[in-house]
Amino acid sequence: MPDVVEIGMGRTARRAFGLDEVHIVPSRRTRSSQDVSTAWQIDAYRFDIPLVTHPTDAVVSPATAVAVGGLGGLGVLNAEGLWARHPNVADALAKVQQAVGDADFTALTRVLQELHAAPIRPELIAEAIKKITGAGVTAAARVSPQRAAELTPDLLAAGVEILVVQGTIVSAEHVSKGGEPLNLKSFIAELDVPVIAGGVHDYRTAMHLMRTGAAGVVVGYGSGPVTTTDNVLGIGVPMATAIIDAAAARRDYLDETGGRYVHVIADGGAECSGDIAKSIACGADAVMLGAPLAMTTEAPGQGLYWTAAAAHPSLPRSRVAPVAAEDEFVDLRTLLFGPSSDAEGMINLFGALRRAMAKTGYSDLKEFQKVGLTVRV
Repeated sequence: MPDVVEIGMGRTARRAFGLDEVHIVPSRRTRSSQDVSTAWQIDAYRFDIPLVTHPTDAVVSPATAVAVGGLGGLGVLNAEGLWARHPNVADALAKVQQAVGDADFTALTRVLQELHAAPIRPELIAEAIKKITGAGVTAAARVSPQRAAELTPDLLAAGVEILVVQGTIVSAEHVSKGGEPLNLKSFIAELDVPVIAGGVHDYRTAMHLMRTGAAGVVVGYGSGPVTTTDNVLGIGVPMATAIIDAAAARRDYLDETGGRYVHVIADGGAECSGDIAKSIACGADAVMLGAPLAMTTEAPGQGLYWTAAAAHPSLPRSRVAPVAAEDEFVDLRTLLFGPSSDAEGMINLFGALRRAMAKTGYSDLKEFQKVGLTVRV
């Protein structure tokens, strides 16, 4: 199949692949899953599993960030979400739940927009972050490019250790007529904490973000069962291709700098354990999960899921929708490590990753990124 196809007279498009179109090829050896390491490290922070939570109030509260951290992952709190705006988030989330009975996605989105119309209160987000740091796990928070300069000083003062600058599309320089542009290179240079930036969807933008000094780049925008960015903006790159392109940028940037490694974090397309394994196989260092975590008993959304883009005041790009019924809830530890009676790859997500690595003979994540792939034509 050609890499570039003609889609009309004088217009070509690149053929790209989703995670459901690629498959991992076993190697000539296997090993015990007990001999496999899923650990990774970004800057000075080491994690036992390559899990970063999607920064949405649907799955990340201070308590769940602590729980994720205790299980070896990184929980990312949305510093522009409900915990930054409401002193009693339980009441705010109850309003969302009350709107579920109407089965009206528009009504659910409207409720979320109204809740996010409340101003951000630095003392509230500081209180939430201190609950995370007080538990002894790594504290991470997400800000949008538009509000990064405004909110970051308060986040750092509260103890944030990893900053995530994330939007649907993030570039090295966010330009705004209404104020000073956010130049990520100068912004990152002034910080003493590692910054993860994204989303990106192509080699060139990934390379530009790496050159800003980012410790990691987020690939994708959380594409999944509730995301509507492709419907609203027409923007989207299938995740397998997007991850591989960003990994190529990482390799070239490593050569360009003589050894500076930037982590690639895949955000989207991972709906089951096999997709997590494929994301790593395509070159990701970690996966950013959202919807799969919504089925845990610890998730604030109680079975509802949405991304941060759902609350945009004028152009929401995510539905607020149920992704799990109450009788399907499992605790976070079981979701990540099993045991599982589900045969569809929805439970024991990282136990399955260990097994995939063992079945193909690889002992750590860096090695597993070299595994062979096939494409379903």
